[in-house]
Amino acid sequence: MGKKRIITKPEKELIKEKEGIEAKAQKEVRVKALKEVKEGILCISSSYNNTILTLTDLQGNVLYWTSAGRIGFKGTKKGTPFAASRVAQTMAEAIKKMGIEMIQVLIKGIGSGRESALRSLAARDLNIISIKDVTPIPHNGCRPPKVRRV
Repeated sequence: MGKKRIITKPEKELIKEKEGIEAKAQKEVRVKALKEVKEGILCISSSYNNTILTLTDLQGNVLYWTSAGRIGFKGTKKGTPFAASRVAQTMAEAIKKMGIEMIQVLIKGIGSGRESALRSLAARDLNIISIKDVTPIPHNGCRPPKVRRV
């Protein structure tokens, strides 16, 4: 086996990448206020590959959505807790711009972004009424295959 080579990016390149992501997050929060909505439902869908936040009214009509990929994260970085917290910050700004006072949070999935997205939302002084985990859980599963006879 040869030498292990670790690829490191220069500090300037890392700072430039971080600024690009922050600029995209700032630019992304252009929210159109469709109607006066005082209460909404926020769905956090966290998978191993991405974290998606969707804001709906009480009837289920989508008002705003954002994800780690939409902000500017690429590849495996989309599934990280840091990316999820950035997505939650963008969503919190959108909620404040819309003037929504109370939100219900529904969390779905098993990714690493669940916890950090929720913490980031709570840190933004949003009036969270309830937090509910709606991750699908199989009750009994599929029927097992027949026993193999040799």
